[in-house]
Amino acid sequence: MIQKTNPMAFRLFVVLWNQRQGLATPSVHLFMATWLESAWRAGDNRLLLMAFRSCGKSTLVGLFAAWLLYTNPDLRILVVAAETSLARRMVRNVRRIIERHPLTQNLKPKNADQWGADRFTVNRAMELRDPSMVAAGITANATGSRADVIICDDVEVPNTCDTADKRRDLRDRLAEMDFILTPGGTMLYVGTPHSWFTIYADKARSEIGEVRPFLDGFRRLKIPVLDRDGNSAWPERYSVQDIARMRASTGENRFRSQMMLEPVNIAEGRLDPARLVRYGDDAVFSPELRQLHIGAARMVSCAAYWDPAFGRSGGDRSVLAIVFTDTDGNLYLHHVLYMNCDGATEDEATAQSRAVVDAVKRFHVPAVTIEINGIGRFLPAILRRELAKGRVPCAVVEHSSSRPKNIRILESFETVMAARLLRVHGDVWKTPFLTEMQDWTPTRDNGADDGLDAVAGALSLQPVRLQRLVPVSGGPTWRRGGTTHEARTEFEV
Repeated sequence: MIQKTNPMAFRLFVVLWNQRQGLATPSVHLFMATWLESAWRAGDNRLLLMAFRSCGKSTLVGLFAAWLLYTNPDLRILVVAAETSLARRMVRNVRRIIERHPLTQNLKPKNADQWGADRFTVNRAMELRDPSMVAAGITANATGSRADVIICDDVEVPNTCDTADKRRDLRDRLAEMDFILTPGGTMLYVGTPHSWFTIYADKARSEIGEVRPFLDGFRRLKIPVLDRDGNSAWPERYSVQDIARMRASTGENRFRSQMMLEPVNIAEGRLDPARLVRYGDDAVFSPELRQLHIGAARMVSCAAYWDPAFGRSGGDRSVLAIVFTDTDGNLYLHHVLYMNCDGATEDEATAQSRAVVDAVKRFHVPAVTIEINGIGRFLPAILRRELAKGRVPCAVVEHSSSRPKNIRILESFETVMAARLLRVHGDVWKTPFLTEMQDWTPTRDNGADDGLDAVAGALSLQPVRLQRLVPVSGGPTWRRGGTTHEARTEFEV
């Protein structure tokens, strides 16, 4: 952005303001101020400032906005926050700074109507339609507005990111900011992560379809409360002992998210995907040995669980989960199939049954358990018909669930994940399953948790031993069945 004057350095602007307030300027604030000014003067117009909670980053960014108007009174600044009241708070703070800072008092206009609580216009040379600074919530309609600087201050909070739908809506609304920003304008994000799928992540989240990070190409500054050596970033305010007490009282996930700026689920979910072991090996069946291997591990049992649902838009999803077990007791979540039959030419029950048959045939599954609560009661007969048509040797087991879903999920996952026995194929990470796990908590209605429910069903089953469950006419099988052998002896008992 072209500057109209060569003003005082921003860090000195901050120090002068703090002196007027009778405050010292901590080194962490000087560090942030130097970074902001350096980026501005270098022409970097995509910026992300992440600093631990209560670090004063919003206050410092408010001073930065006042300094920008001191630098160039013709600038138009839009402040966007999760709620309009939060954005107004920053605008009011900047207005007070302009009124009281010795370098900006001449910017206050004479007309009171230009000096509002949620928007104001400073004395400037240009006649512009938009005010010098205005506040807006992330859900506000800003169509038609123009801004030279957009400050996104804490747009990601639990209310805007605690479900997949909210995170998708947040990204869509933030993408609209590009239509408001003038060419060459500056976009500044300020905040802390509240989810594994945070907009501030430095790596793409393939689980939600990202091919690059949401803020890809942004110049970043990240200031956690503890540095790599375990020293406090603001020792005058937070001693190492204070930080340790905070860590114990707030909980590990919340501390890592808000104070160490690590993308985790702030809801302290019981199912931590970090405890999953990821693998990429295919399931390979050897007809000669009648064995199935995943990598070097030999599989000895298998469980497949189908939690059916119908409805072409919204509502529950129909999911099939396939889990193998090796000789050491490790569990392999090899396939999770979310079925969408919108383009099917036949009825949906038949289309889904054929999708299940394809998966059964592909992974040599010996039996499929169907949850028959509600709509699933008539599916076993249809699935058996399709298996017979495809000449696929697979048993169909009917199962009725009466226990609450959250209890089933918790009991199925918690122990095996704590023991790090659950391995998950890389293809499963591309499905909604990991998103469901990140969002899930046992004390609320989680909405989208159909994949979790199906996998929990597969985990809770008594393993189906890999033996021949139905007669196989032609074709090899990897499920070795029990046989008898008569041995001759030369002694009598």
